Amino acid sequence: MDIVSGVGVIDKGVLILRTLAGAPLDLAALQDETGLPRATAHRLAVALELHGLVRRDPQGRFCLGFELIRLGQAAEDEFPLADVSRPVLTSLRDATGESVQLYVADGDGRRCVVSLESTHGLRWIVPQGALFPLDRGSAGRVLQGDDIAESVEEREPGVASVSAAVRDRRGRVIAAVSLSGPIERLSREPRQRFGRQVTDSADAVSAALAR
Repeated sequence: MDIVSGVGVIDKGVLILRTLAGAPLDLAALQDETGLPRATAHRLAVALELHGLVRRDPQGRFCLGFELIRLGQAAEDEFPLADVSRPVLTSLRDATGESVQLYVADGDGRRCVVSLESTHGLRWIVPQGALFPLDRGSAGRVLQGDDIAESVEEREPGVASVSAAVRDRRGRVIAAVSLSGPIERLSREPRQRFGRQVTDSADAVSAALAR
């Protein structure tokens, strides 16, 4: 999901980081993937390297720096929802065998803050930290105010999902518990098949937060 802040140097720096999240790249490949001029790509990558956000691997390719690990941990420590919800989400994943995620609204998108993979060989993998549009998918509709929603091939072919709302003490929707996987297992009516378990899990997270 492309986001442009209007602050050119920041947008280009973030573009480099997101591109390197896919794989280490040499300067020529980094230029091709980002579309930035060679001099700009090099200047920004070296600047990010000085701050520890980018490093070089043994082959001299640019890759994500270790400072991002520290910053990520600091962000997670300031966001207790992920820790509070993880035992509940793990139980849901183990009970159903399907992939389970926790999403929160992030600007005009939805951010995956917890992602637990299915125990099946054929599975739908959502990278933790991934940002998706808010206007597509069951989790997006829940974050916009629905108690529970389902999605069938809405964002990805062959994938179905069902999501339920996590609420704070005031009853406001603050997150969405989502279960997703291939239609072959979830069917074209994932709410009917897994809706109760997903709703119970979302309610359990809400209760844990209230405590």
